[in-house]
Amino acid sequence: MERVPVNRPFWEELTAAEREALSRAGRVRTFRPGGEPLTFEGDVSAHMLVILDGWAKVVSPTDSGREVVLAVRGPGDMVGEISAMFDRPRTATVQALAPVRALSVPAGRFKAFLDRHPRSWWPLMATIVDRMGELGNRLRVKASADGTCRLAHLLVHLAEVSLRYTEPGPDGRIPILPPLSQADLGSWVDASRETAARGFGELRDRGLVQTAYRKVTVLDLPGLRAFAAGCVED
Repeated sequence: MERVPVNRPFWEELTAAEREALSRAGRVRTFRPGGEPLTFEGDVSAHMLVILDGWAKVVSPTDSGREVVLAVRGPGDMVGEISAMFDRPRTATVQALAPVRALSVPAGRFKAFLDRHPRSWWPLMATIVDRMGELGNRLRVKASADGTCRLAHLLVHLAEVSLRYTEPGPDGRIPILPPLSQADLGSWVDASRETAARGFGELRDRGLVQTAYRKVTVLDLPGLRAFAAGCVED
């Protein structure tokens, strides 16, 4: 299975001058878990956000009312940039997983920033391409793998995202930084709570992961990558 590289976040790819200019164009807002979302699906408000601190999840409801996790966003990531740039309704809701501090920039000012700082288009496009690759990989895995295999692929992805911000422990352990519940992780891979629990049990038995309340630690990333690569049907 092809691995999709995880690029550095948009904010980190900007120069100091670009970050200063974008900061002047917006204002800093705070969001808390269970409170106002960063964006709300269907909303037509015209602004984008850059997460400066904290973690958020991108979610969307199904017809049955079940909430599906689509992605996570962490420090340096953009939220709502496509809707802001093209004046379209929000396609998903973004909720804080932990206290979030974010730079909110009106759409017009963001477009003007891009015009004045054309180099910033490159990290913007890299972010969009990265997310398209992430979505394509998710769809391929979903079409050809069982629940445990889909969960393994997701945990590899989240471990690589977490390595943006932390070094592995001396024994190679990698804590998954976004504080997602097992229900969140199960919905992300379209697995029931029972299927996700069985998947975590198998991965624990193989010595690949360790779990606690809203905490997953990858114990052996190379082993988890090998398992994920080997469990997808050709």
